Amino acid sequence: MTPMTGMPQLSGNVANITRITGMDRTDLDTTMRLLKVWRAKYPRNLLRTRFYDAKQRFRNLQIAVPNTVAEKIGNVVGWPQKSVRALADKSVFEGFETPSNDPHGIAAIMADNELTADVSEAIISCYKHSCSFLTIDYDPYDTTGDRIMITPRSADWSAALWDTQRRRIAAALTITNADQNGNITAFNVWLPGHNYAVEATSMGMWHAERQNNRLDRVAVVPFAYDKQMDRPFGRSRINRTLMNLTDMAVRTMVRMEASAEFYATPKLWFLGLDSSAFENGTWSSLVSDINAISRDIDNNIPELKQVQQASMSPHGAMLETIAMLASAETDIPAENLGIRLSNPTSAEALAASENALTRVADRQNRVFGQQLMNALSMAVQLRDNTPAPPDLTGVRPLWAPTRVVSDAARADYYTKVAGALDGYADSDVALAKLGMSHEEISSFRAHQQALRAKQRLDQLRSQTTGGQQSTETNTVEDK
Repeated sequence: MTPMTGMPQLSGNVANITRITGMDRTDLDTTMRLLKVWRAKYPRNLLRTRFYDAKQRFRNLQIAVPNTVAEKIGNVVGWPQKSVRALADKSVFEGFETPSNDPHGIAAIMADNELTADVSEAIISCYKHSCSFLTIDYDPYDTTGDRIMITPRSADWSAALWDTQRRRIAAALTITNADQNGNITAFNVWLPGHNYAVEATSMGMWHAERQNNRLDRVAVVPFAYDKQMDRPFGRSRINRTLMNLTDMAVRTMVRMEASAEFYATPKLWFLGLDSSAFENGTWSSLVSDINAISRDIDNNIPELKQVQQASMSPHGAMLETIAMLASAETDIPAENLGIRLSNPTSAEALAASENALTRVADRQNRVFGQQLMNALSMAVQLRDNTPAPPDLTGVRPLWAPTRVVSDAARADYYTKVAGALDGYADSDVALAKLGMSHEEISSFRAHQQALRAKQRLDQLRSQTTGGQQSTETNTVEDK
């Protein structure tokens, strides 16, 4: 299949894709449906990307601040990105637990794809756009056919159709290339048992290369956030409520900035004073060490009036209220949204406030884990070219703990459970509960194995030495 080469902003113009040589008529109809889905979803996906990158268009109400001022102030509210990253940081994929001999070569698949990093990218994209995808295919640059690629795909460059009966993807499309104007020049179509690599020709036509496989399903798995029966591809963490709250917060900050600029210099009114008194310049007159103003021609003293600076407290209070609403919407503590409460929050209280987010992360990790197992099963089947999926009994995905627990609490839990449950102390589950990562557990097991081998060798040497000494003693006694 054609590899993805870049991520420019796409134009959304797919009207010229009406005929593709080398593609079956039924598959062409499915491709047209996929392109229609992508074109319908792309504007909203692009909008959420702009909110995530803090590049969304400022929506000014044009009541308190004119557009000429508002357009000069950048976006300083990063709550959409915080909403995505706060949850994504709790989903850290560490690899697969495999049987000791790794009969399916899962470690090689992990190494070839740098899957721990790619899964992290797919999860961030999933929370940003509601879903992302992993595609499973042969490496186009590997002539042996033994190397399998598991590639993350974002929703703004992809589309999929859902099979409600089998509850899995029925067909998918992934855009792989576009020109400098954002026009699509290449894309892949994923169907059960075969795929297409479609490219634009120099004559403005489209041509497809078909690739068959032995899978009974589409070689694409979805990562979805908050998947539901009526929303199989989930929903975005950057939902409409959060986008509106972000706009409100930005407008509040703009009003604060405009107010600060307006009152940055003293506003003085002189009643009964001729403008010639400031002939040397208004600012230099105001900041002079000594200022004197004479009486006017009627012997009256000019009257001075000063405009008091407006308080920033109403703006700050409104911003705090908006942040509280955003905290309730995203399950992120208000302190993490930049709001400092009157009473400092303890570490225990802050950890407890993230319980809701932790529960969401635990649920999502189970969903992601199932899709990773599906992707791994298809990867092994493609590599081995077998008609049936492999038996992956004993293989399971591993995730870093979602909850922050102190070392003392871990040690106390480990000691109590190990004392009540035989064999628990030396199990991988216990070591993971103790806070050790998958790599640390593997290193520890290797160290244990080396110690056992050394102990066994010492025992053999001891037995050999003891036997020789016993033989020499018997010989002396016989003499």
